[in-house]
Amino acid sequence: MYKYLTTTAIVAAAMPAAAFAQGTVQFEIKAADTATALNQFAQQAGVHVVFPYDAVAARRFAGLSGRYTRGEALRRLIAGQGLVIASETASMISLKAAAPEKRDPAPFAAADAEVGQDIVVLGQGESRQVQTVSAKAMEKATPGTSPLRALGRLPGVNFDSSDAHGTYEAATQLSIRGFISDQMGYTLDGVPLGNMQYRNNNGLSINRALLTENNGGATLSQGSGALGTASTSNIGGTVDFTSIDPASTFGIDLQQSYGSENSWRSFVRMNSGDLAWGGRLAVSYAHDKQGKWRGWGKQVQDQLNAKYVQPLGDNVTSTTFLDLIHRTEDDYSDTSLAKIKRYGWNFDNIPTYALAEQLATIVQNGGTPPAPYVNADDAVYQGGGVRRDLLAYEKLEYQIGARLSGVTTAYIHLDKGIGTWADPYDPTPEAYGGSPISVSANRYDINRKGVTSRLKFAAGDHTIEGGVWYEHNAFNQASYLYGLEAGVAPKNFQKFYSNPFRTNYENEYRTDTLQLDISDTWQATGALRLNAGVKGVVSTAKAHSVVSTKPIDGSIQAKNWFLPTAGALYTLDGNNELFGDYTRNMAAFVASTSAGPYSSSSQSGFDYIRKDLKPEMTDTFELGYRFHNRALQLSLTGYYVKFTNRLLASSISATVVGNQNVLQNVGSVSSRGVEAAANWKFAPNWTVYGSYAFNDATYDDVQPEGGAVIATKGKQVVASPRHVASAELNYDDGKLWGQLSAHYRSRRYYSYLNDAVLPGAVNVNLSAGYRFSRALDVQVNVTNLFDKHYIASTGTAGFVTSDPNGTYTTLQPAAPRQVFATIGLHF
Repeated sequence: MYKYLTTTAIVAAAMPAAAFAQGTVQFEIKAADTATALNQFAQQAGVHVVFPYDAVAARRFAGLSGRYTRGEALRRLIAGQGLVIASETASMISLKAAAPEKRDPAPFAAADAEVGQDIVVLGQGESRQVQTVSAKAMEKATPGTSPLRALGRLPGVNFDSSDAHGTYEAATQLSIRGFISDQMGYTLDGVPLGNMQYRNNNGLSINRALLTENNGGATLSQGSGALGTASTSNIGGTVDFTSIDPASTFGIDLQQSYGSENSWRSFVRMNSGDLAWGGRLAVSYAHDKQGKWRGWGKQVQDQLNAKYVQPLGDNVTSTTFLDLIHRTEDDYSDTSLAKIKRYGWNFDNIPTYALAEQLATIVQNGGTPPAPYVNADDAVYQGGGVRRDLLAYEKLEYQIGARLSGVTTAYIHLDKGIGTWADPYDPTPEAYGGSPISVSANRYDINRKGVTSRLKFAAGDHTIEGGVWYEHNAFNQASYLYGLEAGVAPKNFQKFYSNPFRTNYENEYRTDTLQLDISDTWQATGALRLNAGVKGVVSTAKAHSVVSTKPIDGSIQAKNWFLPTAGALYTLDGNNELFGDYTRNMAAFVASTSAGPYSSSSQSGFDYIRKDLKPEMTDTFELGYRFHNRALQLSLTGYYVKFTNRLLASSISATVVGNQNVLQNVGSVSSRGVEAAANWKFAPNWTVYGSYAFNDATYDDVQPEGGAVIATKGKQVVASPRHVASAELNYDDGKLWGQLSAHYRSRRYYSYLNDAVLPGAVNVNLSAGYRFSRALDVQVNVTNLFDKHYIASTGTAGFVTSDPNGTYTTLQPAAPRQVFATIGLHF
């Protein structure tokens, strides 16, 4: 592992890069209390600023007028205000209370810096709908919890997973404005993570990219994100994750968690502090084991993060990041409403190998299955997967001149993966073991390399930005059948198998993506800021079938050189602002055997569609209002989204190409709605947060080529609740903290005709902790406090046109009440 880390760090450090810094901006910050002055700075600099209000409650700022870089203006503003910079990225600055020169060693870890910080920042100073969930919110979740779960509190966001931590990738689902997980874009420190679908062809999940203890803030743009976001799937929104930087002082952090289903997590982080040559290094490692709450099995992962920040002179900073992970997970079996009624909520995989072989023999030869099974294939013995990932980037940030700055990041991502399940339909040949069960496996290999680069030029009242993103992705996908020995239960079902007795297919995909963008932000008056820009994207995929009974070879391209955006921000006064924006975006075609054009069932089917198939597009309009003062944040946004060229797989008639399964454009979806949020500090140490969204996302009628019209017009989009709400009560006095949260989603559908209904549900979570000193803290997290039964993720095996009897197996129940305790030590 250490040799691998060292070699990779050297390679990463050798990758080309350029840099980021700020040009000068005309600041006009009036004399006011410090909180108001910081809010004025955020508006004029076009950046999120998170700071502890209580730390500046009695302070004032004399004012600032003139042209300064963002960093210089900020340093002048916080000088003598008892604040220091905790972390800083291109889009967000986090401040914390400065430590006194002398202090009692007993009071309290990071809490003193964090008390008073907002859990959620409601996008102040942005001309589009955007919110940031702070690192403070992430820290109060159970260690190992996906940061996507933290986003579930934001307006319009519904996050579900079959496990309490939200890390079981096959059943995590994000729904926003009628779009689901793989229609979103995701980045980590600006590095693209792809569409984060389970059988990912172009990235990896945030859980595998970053240890949860190293999460910085996460910013959600419900529309489509910033113009230069490195994504070809962000038609429904963008999530920008950040990682924390190494600390300026030496320290070691230890955490140990234990909880329900014999789950435990061990974490250690070492910060070097400021080294003699000015650099800072942080190295982190975690071992995580989560037991399954139904059936049998577990999810286990070992993960290492390293981040090194090195100033190179006065104006240049180098950042090197490395992530290594090995993850093994046993599946939660998909279920249906009929199966839940028949077998109960805890029904999962077959408990013994002997029983699994008996049921497989019945599947193949007929017979009556033993009780309680009604059908011999209602369950399988086991399924799951293994993933090994390496993600690394090298970034240099530098100031080119007084008004020109830039940032360039080079990255690499390598993935080796396998997905398995115990196949009762294809028996193992005698020569390979003779069991009536075989292992059906999909193999995945990803080799992504890319670079992003941006320049910013300050020209009077105008700030001009431009960027380029290029990525080459080599993705290989294969399907095999491996043998199992009759009568001998496999000791390790989740592994990389060898010596298959059958190869179903082996396909190679190569995708090249180029994105260019340019924009101008104009401070038209002291109160009015306008922005406009355009980006162009071309994504070309090529496929080659190495082995296949139905080979598909050829290329397909998604291209659009005019994807505009425009926005306006009008500041009524220091507390109130109005905003509006328009964005057009395009999704590239998925290059995979599992989805997209290459999932067609033959070469003739692919050839038939590729000339006329159009990439999916969205046009998003937003109009909103925000209020922000020392105690209260408010946000109200209305939106309209037109989703065109929607892609759907269907069978086309024999007169065309012979009843082939192909992808086609089937019409559009219209989404309209309202999103509201409020965050109120109603008393010292107390805050209450709430959000509500109404989303009317409906289909047009669909007519598969060669088929009859399917009457979906006016039907709600699958997996998309019409009403979503969250509420949260927080207390934090620096020692004791507590959090009670509730999330509501209204009824959802998993059939396009809306005849398969999932009732609405509320889940409530409770967390509390105590900081004994700077060196010791504890916390307890209770999920699903009232132990409610409800369906979490839906469509895990796809969606269906109609399912009035509830027999389609594509649902994942939510985890029952679970409890986790954590102790932290800090040296």
